[in-house]
Amino acid sequence: MNPTFTTVFVLILTAMGTLQSQKRIRDHGLEIGVLRPGPYNAITDVPGVSVGHTTLIVGENIRTGATALLPHGGNLFQEKVPAAIHIGNGFGKLAGYSQVKELGNLETPIVLTNTLGVATATNALVKYTLGQEGNETVQSVNAVVGETNDGHLNDIRGQHITEAHVLQAIGNAAAGPVAEGNVGAGTGTVCFGYKGGIGTASRVLPKKAGGYALGVLVQTNFGGVLEVNGVAVGKKLGDYSEGFKYGADGSCMIVVMTDAPLDSRNLDRLAKRALLGLGKTGGIASNGSGDYVIAVSTAETGRIYHTANNLVQTSPTLRNEAMTPLFLAVIEATEEAILNALFAAETMSGRDGHTIEALPKKQVLQFLKEAGKL
Repeated sequence: MNPTFTTVFVLILTAMGTLQSQKRIRDHGLEIGVLRPGPYNAITDVPGVSVGHTTLIVGENIRTGATALLPHGGNLFQEKVPAAIHIGNGFGKLAGYSQVKELGNLETPIVLTNTLGVATATNALVKYTLGQEGNETVQSVNAVVGETNDGHLNDIRGQHITEAHVLQAIGNAAAGPVAEGNVGAGTGTVCFGYKGGIGTASRVLPKKAGGYALGVLVQTNFGGVLEVNGVAVGKKLGDYSEGFKYGADGSCMIVVMTDAPLDSRNLDRLAKRALLGLGKTGGIASNGSGDYVIAVSTAETGRIYHTANNLVQTSPTLRNEAMTPLFLAVIEATEEAILNALFAAETMSGRDGHTIEALPKKQVLQFLKEAGKL
């Protein structure tokens, strides 16, 4: 067996074990916001949504991976979903933006990976789509791939992500709990100077607001002045001395999914609010940061069928006036997802002996306790 795939297989098993032992911020008594999370407090609380990771840790220099998100379990090309992409700061290599912007829909799974793996992931998504039953005559595929640069810990120039790794992440996609921290596309990332990674969270609206579920998944690889639930943790940890010694550049990919019946216009409005959640953690969307939000509605009533006999499509959509609870939900879930990524991530050594320490959780929790936040 190829040693690379042996390593990946072992890491999948390790991730499953880690999932059972990971402590998230709510496990420490820290609650963000006022809305309640779903059963898994993950993007998979949105019915039909699944997430899969491929984690690649090989030797001393390879620390990378891929994460795939599927809005539903059917043929996405034949049953497209309403979508929007909002650019917070465009220092990034997001593939598939223009067609989503123009047509307002998504026709492939969403894949997150490293910066130099975007082309490979795009090819993998094309092959995945062309190979699905019912797509035998398809000649155009708009693959959506996001990225962050994991080059500090990973030998990114080696371009170790293969199409097989991406297809494996899609094949691994499942509902239920989602592994966080040093997994998938978050394997080699850095956030606020500490180990970053994958994080997720969800919110469920009250019945009077529609009872809709909304989930967020983030790939955190950015900088700023860390705040946790309003506490200036970064300053208290002494990370920010004169001259801004920390690295603020980086990127954050944010994926938002909801079963609320939204069109692409209101999904764009929703995506904008996700960046407020990033700001609440101290992220500053620096000059060298690629901060993108991909927002998707999974509502079955809103699906856009690739082949249809009718000239006019009619789909129920939420009124503008009903959007406010979803705005609150996406802000809270984004903030919590980023913090979950930091709390789940563990110290990692990688390329050229670089080591990134995990967030010192004991100190952070003490700061929060002193501030009356626990």
